[in-house]
Amino acid sequence: MKKKQVIWLSVLIVVCAVGVGAYMWFDRFVGNNVEIESVMAPANEAGKTEEAGATASAAGAAVSSDKLNGMWHIADGSKVYWSVTTSKSEVNFVDEAVTGSWSVNLDDAAAMVGEGAVDLNALDSGNSTRDQHVKERDDFLDVAKHPQATFKAKSFSAVPKEWNEGTSVPLTMTGTLNIRGIDKEVTFDSNAMYKDGQLLLSGKTQVTFADFGMTNPHTVVMATENEFAVQVELVMNKM
Repeated sequence: MKKKQVIWLSVLIVVCAVGVGAYMWFDRFVGNNVEIESVMAPANEAGKTEEAGATASAAGAAVSSDKLNGMWHIADGSKVYWSVTTSKSEVNFVDEAVTGSWSVNLDDAAAMVGEGAVDLNALDSGNSTRDQHVKERDDFLDVAKHPQATFKAKSFSAVPKEWNEGTSVPLTMTGTLNIRGIDKEVTFDSNAMYKDGQLLLSGKTQVTFADFGMTNPHTVVMATENEFAVQVELVMNKM
């Protein structure tokens, strides 16, 4: 091979390597780096556990109301996710700095109350540059002025009195979501489960950036939908 051909081949290899590296960097920068993990145990369509050869139903023993009624506090392992859909992918942020409580009363859903708060300084998308951008700009979260997002539930759908260990119970909770000091009434479509002495809650709602005085974070590179999702995955211990 002639010397000139070798030089051009070397240049081509370098250009390709740089291009691949740049694409991988861009993909990580604008793409999703956080997978949503549900606190609910998976089960197959037949309602059985996914263990090989399992024959027992996913539903366990009946849970007495005295085990469920009372005050539950959010524990370690709880997470709140914020999901934004762009023209490239759905980008998830996770926040593990979650506190709050849920007062359960299976005999009277109207007597149940719940509240929670997340420290927005802990919000993480797996990309520190993007996180800083979202947290610091005054047309986004502006965490220096508004470090917390909160939710106060004011009503729950009727909750069945009969529960079984490890069985999901559907419910909705309506209340006030506060971000950047702005209140918005929302409804979380949720599921609850009693398992191994803990109460699990998984719920999701949709809001818009404008609901909380934020601008749509679209760029010249990619578009962003106006709605974003808030998803709670909570583990609670009884106090």
